[in-house]
Amino acid sequence: MFTTAAQLLDLTDKKLLLVLRDGRKLIGVLRSWDQFANLMLQETVERIYTKDVYADIQRGIYIVRGENVLLLGEIDLDKDDYIPEPYRKASPEEVHQLHLKEMQESKRSDKTRQSKLKELGFEVEHNGEILL
Repeated sequence: MFTTAAQLLDLTDKKLLLVLRDGRKLIGVLRSWDQFANLMLQETVERIYTKDVYADIQRGIYIVRGENVLLLGEIDLDKDDYIPEPYRKASPEEVHQLHLKEMQESKRSDKTRQSKLKELGFEVEHNGEILL
């Protein structure tokens, strides 16, 4: 059993799902890789989910730095077209708008949660916001 990037040999020329550290989900065919597990995907699609809708954005050939891969798995081609029940396909613009609304709601609830924790005497994280 290999313990290096050579494990990718069995996945070459297969359709994969990658979840990146920043949360993006990519689906594509693994064409090449190197000793650092940098990956080159062909026919890549970025799939964006929000609530009960999703959209696919065509990305073509995509190079992923190995350290950014959080999860990697082979897609069963027999179940490739199966989408779980609550989800429906929508346009990328619609999904993007829903995602922005979802992020705004999340930010509001985080601020509420943080203010309540601060009242209780806990120090809260600032999530990259500038404090004046």
